[in-house]
Amino acid sequence: MSSKFQLGGSLRASRSVVIVAAAMLSSLAVHAHAAERVTLSNGFVEQCDHHALVDGHMRLYLSAGEDNYIEFAPDEIVAFEEVPDPPVAAAPVTPQAPNRTAKLTPIDLREMLVRAGTDHNLDVDLLASVVKAESDGNPRAVSHAGAQGLMQLMPKTASGLGVLDSLQPDQNVRGGSMYLDALLTHYHDNLALALAAYNAGPEAVVKYHGIPPYAETRAYVARVIHEFNRRVLAREAELRRTSATPPATQPAAPH
Repeated sequence: MSSKFQLGGSLRASRSVVIVAAAMLSSLAVHAHAAERVTLSNGFVEQCDHHALVDGHMRLYLSAGEDNYIEFAPDEIVAFEEVPDPPVAAAPVTPQAPNRTAKLTPIDLREMLVRAGTDHNLDVDLLASVVKAESDGNPRAVSHAGAQGLMQLMPKTASGLGVLDSLQPDQNVRGGSMYLDALLTHYHDNLALALAAYNAGPEAVVKYHGIPPYAETRAYVARVIHEFNRRVLAREAELRRTSATPPATQPAAPH
């Protein structure tokens, strides 16, 4: 879909290869062991447990029961594809006790975002904009819904991303960046849709065929994109200022 939001810079960093872990892609599914992959006519892909034609509508059941489902007209469905069961994950390595008392400085946060942006081919200012909107840089932020840390990961999402402690800044940034990377890849770098899915969940984007009509989600998408534009413009202005500044002249050597 076309977005009313304007972008001031590239979402991706200069690295040409986008790395998306298999565990990341599975986090886009509503159900962790979805049995079917559904391709929609609008190009989106959804995963479900099973489907059935009921009263002229195709129901995609998001879990093994019959209560949790979304409906589409039959002509909105392009194809169904079976999804094999995921491999059994190896037992996680027991981490050392985290140090949550260490203060996170702006420099520390910037370095984390730079590393995450490099690892996941994302603009560091985009990551910084998401962090500002989610937690305003507070690594111990916890929302009323239970989202935690700098990038406000829900416990189930964090677990699927391999994040053992969402209140550890480096783990949280790594997991949130992986998730945003996967969402951008899933939505073909449509930032508005990726942010809407980050805020409201991919299933809501599928249900409404775009940004959900939730005031909170629409405000969130606009806020992040506005902050991203602001940062990109400031960065470009600084580059122009730096390039226009003549080099300092060296004093002449005495004769």
